[in-house]
Amino acid sequence: MAIKSVLKMGDPCLLQVANKIETFNTPELNNLLQDMSDTMVSLNGAGLAAPQIGVSLQVVIFGIEKNPRYPDAEEVPFTVLINPILTPLTKKMEEDWEGCLSVPGMRGKVPRFTELRYQGMDQYGQHIDRCVNGFHARVVQHECDHLQGILYPMRITDFRTFGFTDVLFPDQIMMTE
Repeated sequence: MAIKSVLKMGDPCLLQVANKIETFNTPELNNLLQDMSDTMVSLNGAGLAAPQIGVSLQVVIFGIEKNPRYPDAEEVPFTVLINPILTPLTKKMEEDWEGCLSVPGMRGKVPRFTELRYQGMDQYGQHIDRCVNGFHARVVQHECDHLQGILYPMRITDFRTFGFTDVLFPDQIMMTE
C-alpha cells in the first residue's frame, strides 16, 4: 500500500499505551498491516509496531531473513502479532545491542529475557502461542515494548553502552537505523 514515515523518539504517540484491537480481518487492519510491512521492508527493519507509524493500536509485525542491519542474527519467521501477552520463561536476562527505527543512528545494550512465551492473535483472529529464545525473543520484547510506550533507551542500565552507531562501530558499514 504505502511506505509510512516512522515517528522518532520524542513524539508523544510513542509514549502512549496502545489500544487493543477488537475486530479482526477488516480492510482497515489489513491496510495497516500492509503499510507496516512495506515500511519495515523499505528500512531493513526486523520489526515494527503500529505506534511507530502513528497508529496507537496493539499491533506488531516482525521477521528477519538476511538483513544488513543484523548480519549475524538467526532467522525469525514473519509474524503478525495483535494484542500480545508476553510471559518470561526464565529469570535469565542477557544484554545485547539494539537499534530502533524510531531512534535512528543509535545503538544501545539492552537487557532482555532470554526465553519467553508470546501469545496473541493474527490478523484473522487466529490464536498464536509460541515459546522462543535468543534473537527472536529479543525482537518480540522490543516490538511489544512500543505498545506500552517504552523505547529501548528506557531499558538501558549502563549509558556507557549507548551511542551513535558510526562511533560505536566505526569499522562496520551500517544501513539506515
